[in-house]
Amino acid sequence: MKQIAADIGGTFTDLTGVDGDGVFSTAKTLTTPHDHAVGVLDGLDKLGAHLPDTELFLHGSTIAINTVLQRVGANTALITTEGFRDVYEIGRGNRSDPYNLFFGKPTPLVRRRLRREVRERVLADGSVRTPLDIAAATALIEELRGTGVESVAVCLLHSYANPEHELALGRLFAELWPEAYVTLSHEIMREYREYERTSTTVLNAYVGPVVSRYLDSLTDRLAQRGFRGRLLIMQSNGGIMSVETARRSPVRMMESGPVAGVIGAAALADALGRPRLIPFDMGGTTAKTSLVKDGEVDISPGYYIGGYATGHPMSLPVVNIVEVGSGGGSIAWVDAAGALKVGPRSAGASPGPACYGLGGDRPTVTDANLILGRLGASRFLGGEMQLDRAAAEAAIREHVAEPLGLDVVAAARGIVTIADAQMSLAVRAVSVEKGEDPREFALVATGGAGPLHAVSIARELSIGTVVVPVLPGQFSAKGMLSSQVRHDLTRTQLAAFEPATIEHYAVTLKSLAAEAAARLRADVGEPAETPAVHHFLELRYRGQEFTIAVPVPEDGLSTATYAAVRADFDAMHDRLYGHQAPEEAVEAIGVRTVISLPLGGSAGEMPAAAPAAGPAVPVDTRPVVLHGGGPDPVLCPVYDREALGPGHRITGPAVVQEATSSVVFYEGDVLTVAPDQSLVIAVGSPA
Repeated sequence: MKQIAADIGGTFTDLTGVDGDGVFSTAKTLTTPHDHAVGVLDGLDKLGAHLPDTELFLHGSTIAINTVLQRVGANTALITTEGFRDVYEIGRGNRSDPYNLFFGKPTPLVRRRLRREVRERVLADGSVRTPLDIAAATALIEELRGTGVESVAVCLLHSYANPEHELALGRLFAELWPEAYVTLSHEIMREYREYERTSTTVLNAYVGPVVSRYLDSLTDRLAQRGFRGRLLIMQSNGGIMSVETARRSPVRMMESGPVAGVIGAAALADALGRPRLIPFDMGGTTAKTSLVKDGEVDISPGYYIGGYATGHPMSLPVVNIVEVGSGGGSIAWVDAAGALKVGPRSAGASPGPACYGLGGDRPTVTDANLILGRLGASRFLGGEMQLDRAAAEAAIREHVAEPLGLDVVAAARGIVTIADAQMSLAVRAVSVEKGEDPREFALVATGGAGPLHAVSIARELSIGTVVVPVLPGQFSAKGMLSSQVRHDLTRTQLAAFEPATIEHYAVTLKSLAAEAAARLRADVGEPAETPAVHHFLELRYRGQEFTIAVPVPEDGLSTATYAAVRADFDAMHDRLYGHQAPEEAVEAIGVRTVISLPLGGSAGEMPAAAPAAGPAVPVDTRPVVLHGGGPDPVLCPVYDREALGPGHRITGPAVVQEATSSVVFYEGDVLTVAPDQSLVIAVGSPA
């Protein structure tokens, strides 16, 4: 196979391969939490991959973010400027939940006794007020060596403006303690906001040894199988990077698995003729959703790992994703007040849902779907895994039905209804709460469980169209084939935005462009084509706290383009906040440069299929309890997706099953097979 993409999820590991003729092959295996590389290798065996012929191996995973959420990272120390060791713990004064009596700030990943100070001081303009005390720094490093610390985060005050002292500390570590994993803040991000910069640096140091060991293990095992091509890692910003970059900056791959599906959905926008999409990916552990407008992915300048209230801020670009703990493996349970809850705890890959027959005894969303007839017991994973209906019934009866005084079917309906409600709120969060009307978008359902629930969610939000692309169960892995090598670089430089300062920012942008090009060459070598480079100015009205990223004109930044940039800022402010103030002074906080380069070769396009020769023919019928209907099942026709071709049209209610997923749609819905073999469902009115 010419290209292979692998995505490690909480329950399943998905692989997609494409040969030189554009023919796709897929594999799905259970994730192996004890050693994630084993799941990847198992998938390669199922895929029948011949690695000596593979030119490109793309990889995404949730290893980094799970390391933080489960707090199983390296024993980490933090070195900062004298007098500032507690910035990391004090954080911000924001209280997102003011009426919660039990509200608490995030627990630092570095214990206070391992937060150390060095005597030095750099001012905000980059000038040195107090030189670094080399002797004291040397003694500190020697002391830390005896504390059991494995990783060290270095974040000195204003090092974004002048990293001289951080570089000196880096040289001392290389000389005195070369085996330590050291993260220098200016190498991760060069932006102000001390707390966020410190947190991002600590996150990188905390996950660094864990991720590095995994990448080293995977690289060695692939090499043992004859792989000599390029191994590239998915980033949270939707781009990809080299293994070497990932080892130095693993914090950039926090959301490397989920974002691939969003990138794949954006690649569908042109083929579907639908530039406004809501990607919805429901896997075994979580459900994720995002927004695609005008074919472009929504990217945020950062986010909180673990949630805004008690999470750790990470100030690096990330595809804007809302994630909830409602996956196929999410456990249903009854709380002390007798209320039915679903998630966020998950059965994961081991032992998995009760119906997997691997030792799980807790009821999950997958068990409920099996009881309701939405999943076929003999078709799961293409028939490789037979689902145990009796085990699913026993788990739901013991833990949900009997405590609530319900029969098993009613309990299963309740589990699915609650899961749908939670996922509907996630879709609202990326649309309604952002000022977007979900009715103007099509919902793109992916993941093994996404197509099972998408039409129910669309009906809840009055979304008129649901699209189920080809290979929904491996869509995140397939989406990586549409990715680009990408780097986002920033530089904080605060000054009034006026003609007199334009040249200053123009010089900085040239410097960033050169640095970005160097990083790209380090990832993929000398590019055969010219990379795309986009520059932005971070502007705000004087007195404001946050900024708007305003694109720099193609002609560059100069006194001749100053008026155009200023007018663009006013117009963007009006569009975002409903007002503008052209007479007010504007200041620039800094600049941002984005460089990207397509990988070339296959971009994940599916080969054309012949139009359907006749009407669609069901292969089976089975009773299904439908969303919004009564408790009695409806006898639904069941179709095999592999037998459907472009032009086929099916009126609901019906089930379309395939190896790694199933689509359920209802009375009043009409499914049509598009030319690219996507299933496009026109959603009728809710029952």
